[in-house]
Amino acid sequence: MRSHALPLTNLVRKPGRTAALALLTAFLALAVFGGSVVVLSLRGGLRSLEARLGADIILVPSEAQSKVSFQNMFLQGTTGAFYMDRSVLDRALEVEGVERAAPQTFLASLKADCCSIRIQVIGIDPSLDFTVQPWISHSLSREMGDMDVAVGCRVEADVGEIIRIYEQRCKVVARLEPTGTGLDTAVYCNMNTMNTLLRAAEEKGVSHRIESGDSVISAVYIKVRDGYDIGAVNSTLNGRIRKVTAVRTRSMITGVSDSLAGISRTVTILIAAVWLLAFIILLLAYGMIIRERTREFAVLRLVGASRGKLSGLVLTESALCGLLGGLLGTGLAALLLFPFAPLIESALKMPYLMPDAGTVLLLAAGTVVLSAAVASLASAASAVRLSRVDPGTALREEN
Repeated sequence: MRSHALPLTNLVRKPGRTAALALLTAFLALAVFGGSVVVLSLRGGLRSLEARLGADIILVPSEAQSKVSFQNMFLQGTTGAFYMDRSVLDRALEVEGVERAAPQTFLASLKADCCSIRIQVIGIDPSLDFTVQPWISHSLSREMGDMDVAVGCRVEADVGEIIRIYEQRCKVVARLEPTGTGLDTAVYCNMNTMNTLLRAAEEKGVSHRIESGDSVISAVYIKVRDGYDIGAVNSTLNGRIRKVTAVRTRSMITGVSDSLAGISRTVTILIAAVWLLAFIILLLAYGMIIRERTREFAVLRLVGASRGKLSGLVLTESALCGLLGGLLGTGLAALLLFPFAPLIESALKMPYLMPDAGTVLLLAAGTVVLSAAVASLASAASAVRLSRVDPGTALREEN
């Protein structure tokens, strides 16, 4: 038998032992790959949230916070509807330090025929909007027309389909890229379409207490001029405009960032604990296996195998076991994480955006290589000890 085929032959000859060592390494790979993907997804979701909000301050009716968590509307897709007069937009623009202001109108729909969940309908003014419109422009080269809608990636409707919202027929003209937030379950339209939907909702008995006709809005997104203190502008807005609350988007994101940091620390500690425990178990396992194979290696020494050759044999076998375990663990983690990403996002209640395919493949390859290296490291001490055993003494002790 050729010597280079001996490690693989030994592993095949002892399938139970090989499977046990591979499963231990698979546990390591699952922990590091799965934990890393979760942390990267949370960080990606946070970056996406920062980019999508795009505003320094958001103005909402004072009553809004008693109806729905404004933060949860973006993070979890919690639907909400609250209204104020559009004149708030003009008053906001009069405040010194306000560079741009764009209105949005919210409508919590009933269960639409396009969706398995309730959706948040968001009306925007394309001529003023600077938060959503740039995002929509990536998928649609023209402005949305009346009764056109752009849908988040988790809304079950394709471009060209007609969906019904409060029995109004709306044409899907764009599907938006994932954000990892509640915005992925939203439907976007222009203000003319939103006013039509609001009136249709009223006819269906869904009262929104609209007193100002078509001049109603739900929020104003504000961009502060360079050189102005955002906190000072926020305080001025709260002081000058009655029945309206100004919310700094940074304060909302900071809370999410703090939660993310806590989750990342927890995941990192768990990964380190799993690796330490499994490494210790691998050390013990390889030590026991080497002692059981003393006679086998003594015979190999007698037929001409050098000490270096025996050490290389042990390291190669352990690396192959680690490679197999790394592949198994990484594959299992992928099967658990990728199909159930929406459930993980819902459970964590955090923005959750999976990394791109290139990053995932690079992380998977790194995990497999690391698994093989750790398995080899765990067997190194046993391999060195084995190479120092005198074959004659070992055979006499066996007899």
